[in-house]
Amino acid sequence: MTLFHGFGMFASSIRSALGGIAVAHVTSPYISTYPWSAGFGTKYANPATLPTGTGSGVAFSPDTASIAVSHNTSPYVSAYPWSAGFGTKYADPATLPTGNGQNVAFSPDGSSIAVAHLTSPYISAYPWSAGFGTKYANPATAPTGNGIGVAFSPDGASIAVSHGITPFITTYPWSAGFGTKYANPATAPTGNGIGVAFSPDGLDIVVAHFTSPYVSAYPWSAGFGTKYANPAGLTDGSFAAAFSPDGSTLAIAGTPNGLNVYPWSAGFGTKYADPATLPPDGGRGAAFSPDGASIAVSHATTPFISTYPWSSGFGTKYADPATAPTGVGNRLAFI
Repeated sequence: MTLFHGFGMFASSIRSALGGIAVAHVTSPYISTYPWSAGFGTKYANPATLPTGTGSGVAFSPDTASIAVSHNTSPYVSAYPWSAGFGTKYADPATLPTGNGQNVAFSPDGSSIAVAHLTSPYISAYPWSAGFGTKYANPATAPTGNGIGVAFSPDGASIAVSHGITPFITTYPWSAGFGTKYANPATAPTGNGIGVAFSPDGLDIVVAHFTSPYVSAYPWSAGFGTKYANPAGLTDGSFAAAFSPDGSTLAIAGTPNGLNVYPWSAGFGTKYADPATLPPDGGRGAAFSPDGASIAVSHATTPFISTYPWSSGFGTKYADPATAPTGVGNRLAFI
C-alpha cells in the first residue's frame, strides 16, 4: 500500500541566495526541483541516481546543504547534497526503513533525520552529518499503525508521527533518540493521521486527517493540551498542514477545493477566501516560502503544483512551471 499514490542568519542568507521549491511526485523522476523567486525558474536537472519509486515526501536540511526524498521502493529514502542542484546521492542507511517511505523530516539542528513508513516500527530515525549514521533504537512504544507523517518540534525536543489506527498521532521526547511516549491526546483525531505540523513557536500541534472534522489541533507543551475548537469550512479529507513562518496562518491541503487557509492564534480564525484560481483538484501538500510571501499546494492533476502570492490572503496565481512535475504531486518543500 502506498498512501500517497492512492490517495517540513547564515542559513537565511543561503536561502535568500538559493531559493527553491521541491515537489515529490508519483512518476519518474519522482522529485522535481526549481529555483524560486516569486515564481518558478527553469527546472533543475534530475538527480543522476533517481529515487527508486513514487516520491511521497521531501525535506531540505536546515543548513540547506542536503535534500531527502521518501519513496515507496527500497531503500525507501534517498538523500543528496544540495547546492542549487543535486549532488551525488549519499549512501543508503545501513539499516533501511522497513517499508514504503511516506514522509521525511530533519531535526531543527540538522543532526538527525526521521522517516515515517508503512511497516512496523512505522518510524525510523538516524543521526545525520552529510549522510546517514547508525539507526537510532526504535521507540519502546511504537506508533500503532502505518507511519504517514513526521515532524520535529521547533526546539528539537519532541517528534510526532501521524499514522493509521487510533490514536492516529503519537509523540515522543527527542534527544538523539526516542524518549518515553507522551500520553495520547484526551480527544484523539477521528481518522487516519496523514499530515502533522508544529507551530513555529512550538506551542501548538496540528494533525490533518481523513474523517470529519478533518483536522485536529492542540496546545503543545511536552504533551497535548485540550483540543482546540474545530474550524469552519472543511468538508472532506485533509492531507497536510503547514504554518506560515511567523505562525499567524495555517494552511490545510485537502479536498475538495485544494487549500483552506486560516488565521491562527492559539486556534482557528475565520477562513480566508479561496484563491480566484483554485487548484484543479484536492491538495496533497502545502508549504509557505521562508519569507512567508508565497504559498504552494501540490495536487493530483496537471500541473501538479499551484503557487500564489500570500499576504493575509491569496494573490493572483503564479504561472505554472515551464516543465511541470510528471505525475501526482505529493508533499513539497521550499528552501
